[in-house]
Amino acid sequence: MPANYARYLVGRHRSAHANRHLGWTLAFVAGAINAGGFLAVQQYTSHVTGTVSSLADNLALGHLDLVVDAIVGVLSFLLGAMCCALMVNFARRRQLSSEFALPLMLEALLILCFGLLGSRLSEFEGLLVPFTVVLLCFIMGLQNAVVTKLSHAVIRTTHMTGIVTDLGIELGKALYWNRREGEAPVRASSERIAVLGGLLLAFTGGGVIGAYGFKFVGYVSTVPLAILLAVLALVPAWDDLRSRAARVSG
Repeated sequence: MPANYARYLVGRHRSAHANRHLGWTLAFVAGAINAGGFLAVQQYTSHVTGTVSSLADNLALGHLDLVVDAIVGVLSFLLGAMCCALMVNFARRRQLSSEFALPLMLEALLILCFGLLGSRLSEFEGLLVPFTVVLLCFIMGLQNAVVTKLSHAVIRTTHMTGIVTDLGIELGKALYWNRREGEAPVRASSERIAVLGGLLLAFTGGGVIGAYGFKFVGYVSTVPLAILLAVLALVPAWDDLRSRAARVSG
């Protein structure tokens, strides 16, 4: 991948076009991690809606071990988002080019750990929850916060409920028959349909590849995802290192 394109996608200066392309990439990663991770830990980790619902259900049914499982998953997702905010604001205050690259680099490192050590990590349990669950929920919280901050909450990549809802709204506008003259016509945004449809397709495609990859290869199937994110993130980080070295030598 050309360095300029990586710099364009993950760099500090944002554009709608760059947000769209990075959103599709991260949606693919989230879909793969969510689907492949399910085969590893028997639960989806890219969103917390179902987790919170299962918490309530299991509390009513008296399954306290599953209640603890859900609480730890939600807290892990929350901590991932908090970690992203800390890293982005740290870099922003110092005007670093790697403002959004730093959390993506951490995500790449954690996915690499999952891919290479997942089978061993699953043997360690804390608060009744396998460490792999904690790791995956943290990764998804981290990623969701990254794309939320860089796109100002316009793009989300780890869950598709809002994406499908917004897509349905735009398609409904497209099908609306503007019969009355003199009234403001209802118009759909073709650009928004393309963005939302792309996110849905990328998440679905990532899910299919992630599921088949884990089925046939296992944990190591996530390593290419880590490499992809690392390649994107290393270019802005390298720019910061060069700038720092130039200031020191100067």
